[in-house]
Amino acid sequence: MLEEDQIPLGKQSDIPQTLDPTVLARVSNKHISDDYVARFVCPEVTSLCPVTGQPDFCHLVLDYVPGLYLIESKSLKLFLFSFRNHRGFHEDCSMIILKSLYELVMPKWIRISAYWYARGGIPIEVFAEKGELPESVVVPDTGVVPYRGRG
Repeated sequence: MLEEDQIPLGKQSDIPQTLDPTVLARVSNKHISDDYVARFVCPEVTSLCPVTGQPDFCHLVLDYVPGLYLIESKSLKLFLFSFRNHRGFHEDCSMIILKSLYELVMPKWIRISAYWYARGGIPIEVFAEKGELPESVVVPDTGVVPYRGRG
């Protein structure tokens, strides 16, 4: 994990060639007393099928209620890029992302909605969450249309 003063903002960063959670960084939440949802929408996450090596594509939506820390967005981008050469099943990749982010910022609540594109006619969607959603917080719909094929 990178500390705030190590984050390479405004500088060119190398794209990790292997899965690398150490590129993740967090920054201080200046609104700790307020409960709110922060959302990252990542429509172009890729990984490799562990069996065939073919690329898999995912539309990822991350929602979380911050505690002491926020997820630094450039580091999240680099972390997600690090999956492009990673061979893993959809469920595994989704849970690695969720667990890595949870360990990084220890949010009050976090949810991953991973919409993996159909390959072989079967889309896989992975939904998981950790923590307790505060009662005062409303989480909007992800806005991702369920897979319908040609239907």
